[in-house]
Amino acid sequence: MDAELLKRALEAILLAAGRPVRIKELLEIFPGTSEPELQAVLKDLMATYQERGIRIREVAGGYRLETAPEVAEYVRAYLRPKPRRLSPAALETLALIAYHQPITRAEIEAARGVDSSGPLRLLLEKGFIRVVGRKEVPGRPILYGTTDYFLEFFGLKSLKDLPPIEEIRKLSGRA
Repeated sequence: MDAELLKRALEAILLAAGRPVRIKELLEIFPGTSEPELQAVLKDLMATYQERGIRIREVAGGYRLETAPEVAEYVRAYLRPKPRRLSPAALETLALIAYHQPITRAEIEAARGVDSSGPLRLLLEKGFIRVVGRKEVPGRPILYGTTDYFLEFFGLKSLKDLPPIEEIRKLSGRA
Protein backbone atom coordinates (compact mmCIF):
# COMPACT_ATOMS: atom_id res chain seq x y z
CA MET A 1 0.00 0.00 0.00
CA ASP A 2 1.18 3.50 -0.85
CA ALA A 3 2.57 5.28 2.27
CA GLU A 4 0.45 8.40 1.76
CA LEU A 5 -2.73 6.35 1.33
CA LEU A 6 -1.88 4.37 4.48
CA LYS A 7 -1.44 7.62 6.40
CA ARG A 8 -4.78 8.98 5.16
CA ALA A 9 -6.56 5.69 5.88
CA LEU A 10 -5.19 5.58 9.46
CA GLU A 11 -6.29 9.15 10.00
CA ALA A 12 -9.80 8.35 8.78
CA ILE A 13 -10.05 5.21 10.93
CA LEU A 14 -9.01 7.12 14.06
CA LEU A 15 -11.58 9.81 13.31
CA ALA A 16 -14.38 7.32 12.64
CA ALA A 17 -13.59 5.00 15.57
CA GLY A 18 -14.24 7.46 18.40
CA ARG A 19 -12.26 5.14 20.70
CA PRO A 20 -8.69 3.89 21.00
CA VAL A 21 -7.76 1.66 18.06
CA ARG A 22 -5.23 -1.08 18.78
CA ILE A 23 -2.31 -1.92 16.51
CA LYS A 24 -3.62 -5.51 16.36
CA GLU A 25 -6.87 -4.22 14.78
CA LEU A 26 -4.94 -2.15 12.28
CA LEU A 27 -2.76 -5.11 11.28
CA GLU A 28 -5.96 -6.98 10.34
CA ILE A 29 -7.11 -4.09 8.16
CA PHE A 30 -3.69 -3.60 6.52
CA PRO A 31 -2.38 -7.21 6.22
CA GLY A 32 0.67 -6.28 4.11
CA THR A 33 1.85 -3.73 6.66
CA SER A 34 4.13 -4.49 9.60
CA GLU A 35 3.69 -3.24 13.16
CA PRO A 36 6.81 -1.02 12.95
CA GLU A 37 5.47 0.53 9.73
CA LEU A 38 2.11 1.30 11.36
CA GLN A 39 3.77 2.77 14.43
CA ALA A 40 6.03 4.93 12.27
CA VAL A 41 3.03 6.32 10.36
CA LEU A 42 1.15 6.92 13.63
CA LYS A 43 4.18 8.77 15.08
CA ASP A 44 4.30 10.85 11.89
CA LEU A 45 0.60 11.66 12.23
CA MET A 46 1.12 12.56 15.90
CA ALA A 47 3.82 15.04 14.87
CA THR A 48 1.57 16.47 12.14
CA TYR A 49 -1.21 17.13 14.64
CA GLN A 50 1.10 18.66 17.25
CA GLU A 51 0.23 22.19 16.14
CA ARG A 52 -3.47 21.57 15.52
CA GLY A 53 -6.67 21.58 17.55
CA ILE A 54 -6.71 17.81 17.71
CA ARG A 55 -4.12 15.26 18.80
CA ILE A 56 -3.44 11.57 18.34
CA ARG A 57 -2.68 10.05 21.72
CA GLU A 58 -1.78 6.59 22.88
CA VAL A 59 -4.31 5.53 25.54
CA ALA A 60 -5.75 2.24 26.83
CA GLY A 61 -3.48 0.15 24.62
CA GLY A 62 -4.45 1.92 21.40
CA TYR A 63 -4.37 5.23 19.55
CA ARG A 64 -7.16 7.81 19.73
CA LEU A 65 -7.90 11.11 18.04
CA GLU A 66 -8.83 13.68 20.69
CA THR A 67 -9.19 17.40 21.30
CA ALA A 68 -6.01 19.29 22.11
CA PRO A 69 -6.06 20.48 25.75
CA GLU A 70 -5.62 24.13 24.84
CA VAL A 71 -8.89 24.20 22.84
CA ALA A 72 -10.91 21.80 24.98
CA GLU A 73 -12.84 24.58 26.75
CA TYR A 74 -14.16 25.88 23.40
CA VAL A 75 -15.25 22.42 22.30
CA ARG A 76 -16.90 21.90 25.70
CA ALA A 77 -18.73 25.23 25.36
CA TYR A 78 -19.97 24.20 21.93
CA LEU A 79 -21.09 20.69 22.95
CA ARG A 80 -22.34 21.59 26.45
CA PRO A 81 -21.84 18.03 27.67
CA LYS A 82 -23.66 16.69 30.68
CA PRO A 83 -21.01 16.52 33.40
CA ARG A 84 -19.79 13.05 34.26
CA ARG A 85 -19.19 13.16 37.95
CA LEU A 86 -18.58 10.31 40.27
CA SER A 87 -19.49 10.57 43.92
CA PRO A 88 -16.69 10.49 46.50
CA ALA A 89 -17.84 6.96 47.44
CA ALA A 90 -17.64 5.81 43.80
CA LEU A 91 -14.20 7.43 43.35
CA GLU A 92 -12.90 5.82 46.53
CA THR A 93 -14.23 2.43 45.42
CA LEU A 94 -12.76 2.88 41.94
CA ALA A 95 -9.36 3.81 43.39
CA LEU A 96 -9.37 0.70 45.60
CA ILE A 97 -10.18 -1.47 42.59
CA ALA A 98 -7.57 0.23 40.37
CA TYR A 99 -4.75 -0.18 42.87
CA HIS A 100 -5.66 -3.58 44.34
CA GLN A 101 -7.30 -5.51 41.51
CA PRO A 102 -8.50 -8.14 41.37
CA ILE A 103 -10.45 -7.38 44.54
CA THR A 104 -13.68 -8.63 46.11
CA ARG A 105 -16.58 -6.60 47.44
CA ALA A 106 -15.76 -7.76 50.99
CA GLU A 107 -12.16 -6.52 50.61
CA ILE A 108 -13.43 -3.17 49.31
CA GLU A 109 -15.88 -2.85 52.19
CA ALA A 110 -13.20 -3.81 54.72
CA ALA A 111 -10.97 -1.02 53.39
CA ARG A 112 -13.78 1.56 53.18
CA GLY A 113 -15.62 0.51 56.33
CA VAL A 114 -19.05 0.86 54.68
CA ASP A 115 -21.35 -0.98 52.27
CA SER A 116 -20.09 -0.64 48.70
CA SER A 117 -22.92 -2.22 46.73
CA GLY A 118 -24.17 1.15 45.40
CA PRO A 119 -20.80 2.42 44.14
CA LEU A 120 -19.99 -1.01 42.65
CA ARG A 121 -23.29 -1.10 40.77
CA LEU A 122 -22.73 2.45 39.45
CA LEU A 123 -19.16 1.69 38.35
CA LEU A 124 -20.31 -1.48 36.57
CA GLU A 125 -23.15 0.41 34.81
CA LYS A 126 -20.81 3.21 33.73
CA GLY A 127 -18.27 0.69 32.40
CA PHE A 128 -15.36 1.67 34.67
CA ILE A 129 -15.10 -1.80 36.21
CA ARG A 130 -15.98 -5.37 35.26
CA VAL A 131 -16.17 -8.80 36.81
CA VAL A 132 -12.80 -10.50 36.19
CA GLY A 133 -13.49 -13.83 37.86
CA ARG A 134 -14.12 -15.46 41.21
CA LYS A 135 -11.76 -15.84 44.14
CA GLU A 136 -10.77 -19.41 44.97
CA VAL A 137 -12.08 -19.34 48.56
CA PRO A 138 -15.31 -20.66 50.12
CA GLY A 139 -18.28 -18.86 48.65
CA ARG A 140 -16.23 -17.94 45.55
CA PRO A 141 -16.82 -14.17 45.76
CA ILE A 142 -16.74 -12.07 42.60
CA LEU A 143 -13.46 -10.33 41.74
CA TYR A 144 -13.56 -6.84 40.23
CA GLY A 145 -11.04 -5.10 37.96
CA THR A 146 -10.91 -1.97 35.83
CA THR A 147 -11.78 -1.80 32.13
CA ASP A 148 -10.17 -0.23 29.08
CA TYR A 149 -12.84 2.47 29.39
CA PHE A 150 -11.39 3.34 32.82
CA LEU A 151 -7.97 3.82 31.19
CA GLU A 152 -9.48 5.81 28.34
CA PHE A 153 -11.58 8.03 30.62
CA PHE A 154 -8.60 8.93 32.79
CA GLY A 155 -6.19 9.21 29.82
CA LEU A 156 -3.90 6.37 30.89
CA LYS A 157 -1.92 4.04 28.62
CA SER A 158 -1.96 1.30 31.24
CA LEU A 159 -2.35 0.77 34.97
CA LYS A 160 1.39 1.43 35.30
CA ASP A 161 0.56 5.10 34.61
CA LEU A 162 -1.47 5.42 37.83
CA PRO A 163 0.22 7.81 40.25
CA PRO A 164 2.09 6.08 43.09
CA ILE A 165 -0.30 5.18 45.90
CA GLU A 166 1.88 7.13 48.37
CA GLU A 167 1.14 10.29 46.38
CA ILE A 168 -2.60 9.61 46.64
CA ARG A 169 -2.30 9.06 50.38
CA LYS A 170 -0.49 12.38 50.80
CA LEU A 171 -3.19 14.20 48.83
CA SER A 172 -5.96 12.63 50.89
CA GLY A 173 -4.21 13.33 54.18
CA ARG A 174 -3.84 9.62 55.04
CA ALA A 175 -0.05 9.47 54.83
